[in-house]
Amino acid sequence: MHYRRRGGLPALLTGLRLATKTPITKALIKKLAEEIESNGRKTTVALESLRLIAEHDANSCLIARFYSKILSLVFNVAIACFHGKEEEVVEALNDPAVRRGLALVLEGLALYGVTVPQKLPASFLIVWNFTNACNLRCKHCYQRAGLPLSTELTLQEKLDVIKQLDQAGIAAVAFSGGEPTIHPHFLVVLKAAVDAGMYTALATNGLAFADQGYAEKLKKLGLRYVEVSVDSADPEKHDQFRGVKGAWEKAVRGLRNVVELGFSTAMATTVTRLNLDEVDGILDLAEEIGVQRVVFFNFIPVGRGEDIMKLDLTPEEREEFLKKVYLENQKRRLEIYSTAPQFARVSCILSNGREIAPTHFYVKGDPIISSLAEYIGGCGAGRIYAALQPNGDVTPCVFIPNVVVGNVTETSFKKIWSNSKLFMTLRDRNKLKGSCGACPYKYVCGGCRARALAYTGDILGPDPGCILTTNLHANVYKTS
Repeated sequence: MHYRRRGGLPALLTGLRLATKTPITKALIKKLAEEIESNGRKTTVALESLRLIAEHDANSCLIARFYSKILSLVFNVAIACFHGKEEEVVEALNDPAVRRGLALVLEGLALYGVTVPQKLPASFLIVWNFTNACNLRCKHCYQRAGLPLSTELTLQEKLDVIKQLDQAGIAAVAFSGGEPTIHPHFLVVLKAAVDAGMYTALATNGLAFADQGYAEKLKKLGLRYVEVSVDSADPEKHDQFRGVKGAWEKAVRGLRNVVELGFSTAMATTVTRLNLDEVDGILDLAEEIGVQRVVFFNFIPVGRGEDIMKLDLTPEEREEFLKKVYLENQKRRLEIYSTAPQFARVSCILSNGREIAPTHFYVKGDPIISSLAEYIGGCGAGRIYAALQPNGDVTPCVFIPNVVVGNVTETSFKKIWSNSKLFMTLRDRNKLKGSCGACPYKYVCGGCRARALAYTGDILGPDPGCILTTNLHANVYKTS
């Protein structure tokens, strides 16, 4: 029988999940989450073992060297059993950020076993609203950005945040805002995150990147991913939505610059009734520019978005939109994602279970992803990611800015992540209410917790954006 070779990391993760169910492996992996000191730096057995596998460095403690051998053996068996690409895994492990992410999975399995969704000792990703300052006035801004806040973290406090995230094992930090590029601390803090081995990303309005020299500077500092917001293929419509004339021209020029410089790139579009009919035009523009992916953001009525709730899609409109996104993904050379968690259900149904979109990424035609989706899929708020506000407040999501579970100037991020009662609740999909709680797709979707909170006042309530909650959405619209 001929087996198609699959992605190395999905095959590896599937194998690890199954391997940890055996008594011998369960006993072996318990130490992976333990803290050790190596070369004068605190780390975990899992992370140090992965480093040794990648760097073939014998200069480490005995326990890490032992587990590097064990993990190498387990990895080889897992990849072989699930017909993964070994060279893909080898290449991935050379990336410190990938090692950090994989270490979190291993530590989660060591601490909690296999859970649905999978519990982790820290988030994969932190989205950091770096500042409230912004040079645009977007109609949908969840942050009501404009002027900087008097309570924003000092430079030293920001650098301490990076240390906290490093010690927690965070794999990636995405700088957002406001607009990070206009803040004088941004370059210094970016460099600190890069030096710590984290994957660094930036969500930006793109204006600063219209200056190719600035883009080159960030490339040299180690920024890896740039996501530029473009809400219409029509310059006038984009400028009107973003509140500043000429914004579209600079954003598109910025995108062209980051593509040319070899960043990992995305065009981000918030979908409303204003641009719902422009999907083809937006995708055509993205292909013409040469970006790798388009991310269609779910509209969330928070911040200034509360003032334009009437522009939200109905469940029927969202369902048809997500179907179109799935079909466009089949025929275009772009990667096309949606942050609407219902995209997982739609892609699963349209592909007869062969394809699925866990969280915000998408893999065409790999059934292993389907088997992982219920462990990593759906709304990630407080589960695989968290948000950091300009003053150091930690919230479940950037679209839930007013639900604060702690502040990193008072309590370490690791303690906040581990001890927050709200985060613990969000990790248990059995606590969802209404149609989301009863839905057979709750483990791959779970509904958007920010939309549930914004519309129903209950973070565990049903998501009115789903076709399965049509009656609820109709009632909400009558009162909004």
